[in-house]
Parts: sequence; structure tokens; C-alpha cells
Amino acid sequence: MTTKIKLEHVSKIFGPKPKSVIPMIKQGMSKDEILAETDHTVGVYDASLDIKQGEVFVIMGLSGSGKSTLIRCFNLLNKPTDGSIYIDDEDIVKYNSSQLKKVRQEKIAMVFQHFGLFSHRTILSNVEYGLEIRNVPKEERREIAMKNIEIVGLKGYEDKYPDELSGGMQQRVGLARALANDPDILLMDEPFSALDPLIRREMQLELLDIQERLQKTIVFITHDVNEAFKIGDRVAVMKDGQVVQVGTPEEIIESPANDYISEFIKDIDRSKVFQAENVMIKPNALVSLKDGLNVAIKEMEENGISSVFVVDRQRHLQGIVTIDDAIKGKKEKKSLEDVLSTDVTVVQKDEYVNDLIPKALESKYPLAVINEEEKVIGFILRVHVLAGLAANDVNESDEYHA
Repeated sequence: MTTKIKLEHVSKIFGPKPKSVIPMIKQGMSKDEILAETDHTVGVYDASLDIKQGEVFVIMGLSGSGKSTLIRCFNLLNKPTDGSIYIDDEDIVKYNSSQLKKVRQEKIAMVFQHFGLFSHRTILSNVEYGLEIRNVPKEERREIAMKNIEIVGLKGYEDKYPDELSGGMQQRVGLARALANDPDILLMDEPFSALDPLIRREMQLELLDIQERLQKTIVFITHDVNEAFKIGDRVAVMKDGQVVQVGTPEEIIESPANDYISEFIKDIDRSKVFQAENVMIKPNALVSLKDGLNVAIKEMEENGISSVFVVDRQRHLQGIVTIDDAIKGKKEKKSLEDVLSTDVTVVQKDEYVNDLIPKALESKYPLAVINEEEKVIGFILRVHVLAGLAANDVNESDEYHA
């Protein structure tokens, strides 16, 4: 994937002589010690990140960790004390005011925690605002605004005012306004934290749906580890102004960098992080329809299993056959196709474990996991789903029984 944003050793110190503080940090002085001794605040220190085009990159941390300070460096609302910020391989820290204005208008948009809507403007007028600033003709900006209002699910509300909408709907307006400029990069600073839990979950799903369609590069700030791991392709964890660890949600859960990360993620709802492909077992035996019952029985006996998936030449699932049905069918001179069961629950590889629980409990056979091409790539037993809730540690020697 192409790198869209690259941060190299970015620091942001607040105070009258910020550069004088950097040697103190290098000598090992803490954030609190520097504040007490120099009256300077270390917002961010030595942050280096590589964010890919089209990914949702989450920056996570507790209050005071530096995450909001850092995201404001991406569009130079906070100009770094030190370091470089590359967007499409150009260091925007070196930009003059006109270059920076162009980047902010055309490449980067920001969605704030408290919506930032104009109370005297209609929803349509709020969404149009950025286009209006850019002197886009009225008819064109109306068309663009209406398109984005529809994208965020607010068609029919364009003539309402912000105080006539719920908090979740107001945040959708903020998102539509950001999208109206068609930015490459969307910066989102704790956009859902002011919403109640139900609306917050709805907005998380809405964001993922929109991202699936538009494929923006999103930098998302949150203090909520479950939110971070739900929406983030990769996550950076911050503490005391520094980036402590960067990785996929699975990588961070499996290999926390230190005790702080371990403590931070201990309450994570793993069922909403791990997906089918994380807990499945690759099939050690598959049988083709052309193979027949003798081959099916042999495969089950050699692998010590009591059932086996049946696929076609393209590895598309046709059904499952048990050892009892295969032996009975052989005695009755039936074909494999005659005795296989098609009552198999199929799941996509990216379905979350939380969504697999009812399917695993209801199915009398293993769940069949398929990829984008609908080819069988694994199976999941009930025990695998339960194991996925505790840890992504499924023993591949587990017996495969229907």
C-alpha cells in the first residue's frame, strides 16, 4: 500500500522556548519534571508514523497522552516544534501560508468532537460551508452537499436546523460537511465520545460503511480501546506524549509492548476484535465430489476426523459428509452426492467472533469459513469460538468432529 502520511520524529512542546526542552527529554527527564522546572508542556515527543492510503489509522491513549495534540499536527493547527510531516511525499511543515491553505481546503478535512455546526444555518447550508469558502458556484455546491447528506443517511433533513436533530444526527452533518470537500484525508478527533453508547455504536458502523465505499485515509482519535480496535486497521497507543506501540488490533493483543499496553487492553472485548480467520483451523482434509465415498472415508480415517467438507473443483463448498453417513452410503451403494448434507453454516473470513457465537451454537456441524472468492479456507468448531473470546490461541491439533 502507498504511504499517504509520514511523520518523522515529530515533537510539539508548548511554552516560550520549546526547542530548549528537547535536550532535557533526550536526557531522560519526565513530562512532569519538565513542566515543574521549565513551565513548558510536552505535548508530543519524537512521534514517527507511517500511514497507508485508504486505511483507518487510530491513535489511542488516555487523557493527557498527547493524541489530540498529535492529530492537530497533521494539518498544522499545531505546528511541530521539531520533525517533519509528509503528505504525498511533501513536507507540509515547510509550506508557506498559501500552500498550507490549499492543503487544508483540498486534501484534509477534520471532524470535531462537539460537531462545530452553525446553529443559524440549515443542514444543507452547514454541509455547503466549505465549498462556499472555496467559491464553488451555488448550484454545484448544492448538488455536492445533497450527495453527501445522502451518503451519511440524512436525506430529507436538509432544511432542518442543528437543534432539531439528535446528537448522532448532528455528528453525521459534521461528517457530511467534511466529506463535501472530497478530501484525501479525514482527521477525526474523538468524534463519537459525546454520543450515548447506542448512537456511538451506530456511528462506528456508519463510518465503516462509508469507508468501504469511499476509501479515504482516516486518522481517528479515541480513548476507548474497544472503539479503537473495532474500527482501526492499525492502532498507535500513546502515553505521556510518546507513541508506545503501533500494530493491528490482533498484533497488539497478542504481543503487547510493555506492561502499560497490557493493562490498557485487559478489558478489551475480544469477540469484537477477532474475526473468523483469526480463530479458524485450516482444513487438513477436503473431499471433491468426484472423489466418491471411498476417498471420503479414507480421508476421515487417516486424519482421525468424523466429518469432512465436500467441495467442487474451484473449492466452493458443496456440503459435508459424516463418517457414519459415508459408511452407510457405501453399504447401500450410494454416491457421495447422495449422502452429503448441505445444512452447513457458511461464514465470511472477516466476520467477528461476537457474531459467530449464535451461529456456532445453532449449527450441528463446524462452521465453514470462506474468502472473497467463496472458496473454503477453514472451519470453526464451537470450542474455537469460545477460545477466541479468551485469546487467539487455537490448538491446531484439536480434533475436527462434527
